[in-house]
Amino acid sequence: MVLDILSALPGIEILERTSSTLRVQQVVQLSLAPAFLLAGIGAVMNVMTNRLIWVANKIERILDAGDEGDVAAMRAELPALELRRIYAQRAVMFSTASALAISVVIVLLFVSAFVRTPLGTLVAATWVICMGLLVAGLGSFLMETRTAAHRNRERMRERRGASD
Repeated sequence: MVLDILSALPGIEILERTSSTLRVQQVVQLSLAPAFLLAGIGAVMNVMTNRLIWVANKIERILDAGDEGDVAAMRAELPALELRRIYAQRAVMFSTASALAISVVIVLLFVSAFVRTPLGTLVAATWVICMGLLVAGLGSFLMETRTAAHRNRERMRERRGASD
């Protein structure tokens, strides 16, 4: 009954189109590159997330510190840490959106093989959106690492100046 309804839908001849093993193989082959990109995005997101967690934990430790030790020096780190947190959070959000967009590309590739409606423009537009989001995520990650390196250089200069 469900198969009869699906075969009667205008523009969708899903039973006839999915019976071709060759067509399914072609779609699987086409979706491999986006799938590998998705795995790469996941690996980069793992690094980004670990940095975000580290920064958030450091901020929390500084804010929870009592009057023990050199609290003023620890609190001086907060602006740079907060900036790093913002960049890392943006990087994770943009990368997650990119992963979602690449997943949509994979779905569209499969759907396009089984419907008569041309979806090439939609697939291409979604791919461009995915790449834009990925570039934004990597750019935010670059800014986070740059901020960390800049703060480390400042700390080294301060230590050298204090020892002179």
